[in-house]
Order: sequence, then C-alpha cells, then structure tokens
Amino acid sequence: MNNLESLSAEWLRAKEAERKATEWRRTIEDSMLSLIGLPEAFEGAKNAEAPGGYKIKLVGRLNRKIDADVLQEIAAEHCLTDHLSRLFRWKPEINAKVWKAADESITRPLLGAITTTPGRPSFTIIKEEN
Repeated sequence: MNNLESLSAEWLRAKEAERKATEWRRTIEDSMLSLIGLPEAFEGAKNAEAPGGYKIKLVGRLNRKIDADVLQEIAAEHCLTDHLSRLFRWKPEINAKVWKAADESITRPLLGAITTTPGRPSFTIIKEEN
C-alpha cells in the first residue's frame, strides 16, 4: 500500500467516524433541548444548569434567505421602498458564468472592487469495491 492509498483509507475511516460522532452529538443535543424545554428552532441565548455543576449555554440562530426581487416588488406595492436600505444589507455577488464570458474591457476596471482569497479544498473520496 503506497502512502497516498494509506492516507485515503485513513481519510475514509476518519470521515465515517466524524459522521457518526456528529449524528450522536446531534441526538444528544436534541434530547437536551427537550429536557430544557426549548424548541429545536429558537433565536437568542438561553442558559440552563444540570446537576453535577454543568452550565449549559445555548445560542439559537435562524437563517434567513431573502429573494431580493420579490422583496423589492412587495416593498414597491406597499410604498416601503425607502426603508429597504435600512432594513436590509445588499450584497452583490459575482455571476461567475457571465463574468467569465464578459469582455475584459468591462471586467478589468471592476477588479479593484473584488477581493479573491483561496478557500480550503473540499475532499470526496470513494473506494470502489471490486
């Protein structure tokens, strides 16, 4: 077994152990929420204590996605457009396919507004069974 083969096998074992540990932890967390009396979906910080000196801090977050087009339509319909800039942050995102296809005379001047940093590569390893 070469080193890359060995590391790939170890990665698969670690990934499976990680998946099982995450599943087990989430099951424990669900039981704790139930015992504390909190719903699975809540927002804000909550504190609880357990016998044995355990102090538990829970922070619930609700993720919100906004459909900007629908939001603007609704705001216009209700004469609320002036409030959008205070209530929402507008975050431009690159349409990579269109950007790559656009002429450099258009994209080059805009590069000064874009910061590019490398992300961590993501791995997927599958062992084919013979």
